[in-house]
Amino acid sequence: MGKNKLKKFAEMETFQHVFQCAMKDMSEEHPAVQMAGKWNEKFFGNDHPIVLELGCGRGEYTIGLAQLYPDKNFIGIDIKGARLWAGAKQAEEKHMDNVAFLRTNIEMISQFFSTDEISEIWITFPDPQMKKETKRLTSTYFMKRYQQIMADGGIIHLKTDSPFLSTYTREMLHLNHYEVLADTQDLYAEGEQGPWEQARMLQTHYEQQWLSRGMKIKYICWKLKHSDTLEEPDIEIEKDDYRSYGRNYVSSTNH
Repeated sequence: MGKNKLKKFAEMETFQHVFQCAMKDMSEEHPAVQMAGKWNEKFFGNDHPIVLELGCGRGEYTIGLAQLYPDKNFIGIDIKGARLWAGAKQAEEKHMDNVAFLRTNIEMISQFFSTDEISEIWITFPDPQMKKETKRLTSTYFMKRYQQIMADGGIIHLKTDSPFLSTYTREMLHLNHYEVLADTQDLYAEGEQGPWEQARMLQTHYEQQWLSRGMKIKYICWKLKHSDTLEEPDIEIEKDDYRSYGRNYVSSTNH
């Protein structure tokens, strides 16, 4: 591991608003696990709604949302500590009291939050995981985990450059009768007013890259519903003709 990464990891340990709990560190005594059900009481010190950003990367969207909505609490979650450091450092320098970061595997999310503790989730430009549905952050595998921590009717947002992931998500929502609040295949071509306005207020680094290359940003927003029976779509979906993961541009064909 490079010296720069080691330096960032060491500095992260000093940040009071950062919790780190990889799978190998999981235990009932871990400080992050002890926070379940107590984030507002023990960390934020208020009763404001808690919003998660999953796969937050460098935390720029988490920071941006926290600045836009000071009456909400935000927690960015990612397993990549070297990337997470950027947002954590910014929150530390700006003395932001409505921001926290959690370095962990998203699959373990139910270990860190209690029933109905989360009101809203943002999923911004995740890897579409075209080969394995259980790794997609909008799959029923993850919906079941979100049900364990979100209030019934909580809001989930997806912003993506991936036609594959947006098609898959739309089919999953339709099949399981979720209430869709917004669905557009071209976020920035929509009118000035509508249910997509909130999604246009911030742009991630990757989003700006895709827009500069003429690509369309997809946005879907829906209400989570608690259900014991969720079905996975059984359809063929055309694969993206470029690499979204790693953000390496391959082709502009059909985009």
